[in-house]
Order: sequence, then structure tokens, then C-alpha cells
Amino acid sequence: MQQPMPTETGILQFLAICDSFYPADAVAAPISQQRQWYDALCARFDQPLPEGLTTEDALVLDKIATRHYRPQAIRTQTVLLYLHGGGFVVGSLESHHAICAEIADFAGAELISVDYRLAPEYRWPAQTDDCFEVLKHLLVSGRQIVLIGDSAGGNLAAGLAIRARQQRLLGIAGQVLIYPTLGGDLVSGSYSEMENAPGLRTSDVAYYRTSLKAPPGDPVAEPLAAASFAELPPAFITVAHFDPLRDDGRHYAAKLAKAGVEVWFREEPQLVHAWLRARHMSEGARLGFRAVCEAASRFAAA
Repeated sequence: MQQPMPTETGILQFLAICDSFYPADAVAAPISQQRQWYDALCARFDQPLPEGLTTEDALVLDKIATRHYRPQAIRTQTVLLYLHGGGFVVGSLESHHAICAEIADFAGAELISVDYRLAPEYRWPAQTDDCFEVLKHLLVSGRQIVLIGDSAGGNLAAGLAIRARQQRLLGIAGQVLIYPTLGGDLVSGSYSEMENAPGLRTSDVAYYRTSLKAPPGDPVAEPLAAASFAELPPAFITVAHFDPLRDDGRHYAAKLAKAGVEVWFREEPQLVHAWLRARHMSEGARLGFRAVCEAASRFAAA
């Protein structure tokens, strides 16, 4: 099958750099090697942090590592809670460090990033449990929260919103889901159309699901399987056209809207999975990242 491919020059350059760090068959390598490649790739796109922004690492409940970002100018008391991507297998506080800093600075809000436990050493629900503990800790303090996550982190963010609704926890001002994986069927729609997309293939998604071992149909693990989408927080959902996960975001946005939830949906026509890292070299990614930052800022100011 011919590989679908965008034409934007900046994103093609981004893909070439990614290929030089992260081979197409990376998921066949040992976990330690995958994490080494991923960390090196992420470091390649690092940018200097915004001027005046400070960071501090801290343990929540003496066990969950987090990183706190505080921009020079704070304009809201709402806290942004960021959950990183990486297929639940790779990723860390370092992998999304610059991304978190830039979002916090744009929104004028404190941001907390969670270093949740990874598969396959820790299977589901370790990841959502770690993030939920941090969320509850913040809500108990009386702070309003905006959930933000990319890819696997988008799954965790959507799942946290559902868990909070199940437990009648109030205080989530919004959810920003960036090319999220939400439990699509792997055989139809974008999973078929973009099966061999650059940056992420459907077989990669299957590998990550196997590593996580989440129960099929559980609405926290697979938010698309929720029995009801009513009374969930307002959402901003952005997807990439050249991404097998694309239709997960499309379908989730439609289900939320049908249930009366306020939704902003954006599809990036020339972007691929993980385009956040291309925000300083691709015009499409730059505009997409600005939309993410504006959404986080809007929810935080509400």
C-alpha cells in the first residue's frame, strides 16, 4: 500500500529528522532502546524556555513525580495539568519539557506535568491512577484545572474527565486533546486509510495497546466506549489528517457535541502524528500549536 504523505515542506523536513533518530520499526526494539531513541529525538527539537519562567520538580503524595512550571506573568489561578504522549511506553518530564513551558507561558498559567508510570513494566490502570491522584490532589486544594494531553496523554486526559464525572468531582474547566487515542477499532476509517502514515502506523497503535493491556470497552481506557458523553467538560480537540488516530478525535468531538458538550474541533490538513515537535519548523504546526495554546488559555480564563 502506498504511504500517504503530506506536501508541506516544513513537515517533510520534520519527518526526515524523525526518521534519522527513530527508525520505522522502532517498536520491535527493546523498551530501553525505544526510550533512548525517543529521548534523543525529543531533545533534537528543544527550544530555550520562555524568559522568566521557572520550574520545580516535586513529588505528589510522596510518590508521583511532577514538574511545576510558573511563567513570569500569571494571569489566572487555574492550573494546567499536562499528560505527555508516547504510547504509554515512552515519554517523561523531559520529553515534553519545552512544550509545557511554552503552553504555560502563553496561557499565563501554572502548569503541572505528570511523570506517570509506563508500560510494559506497569500495566493499566497504573497510568490513569497516577494522573488521577494528581488531579484529585489539585482539586482538593480548590484550584480549577484544565486537562491537556497529546496522543496517549490525550487518552489519559479524556479518561480523567470521565473518572471525575463518575466520582462527581467538580473543578475541571476544560480538556485539550491533541491527536488523542481514544479506542477506535483499528480496522476502519483512518486506521485503514492511514494504516502506513508517516510518524505512526496502525500496527504501532496495536503494539502500544498490547503493551498497556487496558480492558476493552472500559470508558476510562477507551473514552469512545462511554455510555454517555453528557456533563463532560468543554473540549478542544485537534487531529492530524495524516494520522491513523485521526478519526478517534473526529468521532469523540461528534459524540460530545451531540451530548450537548461545548466542543472546538480542528483538523490539521498537512500534519502528521506528533506534530507538536514541529511547531518551530512547520507553518501548519506553528498555527496548530497556537490554537492549542489559545484553547488552554481560553479554558483557564473562563
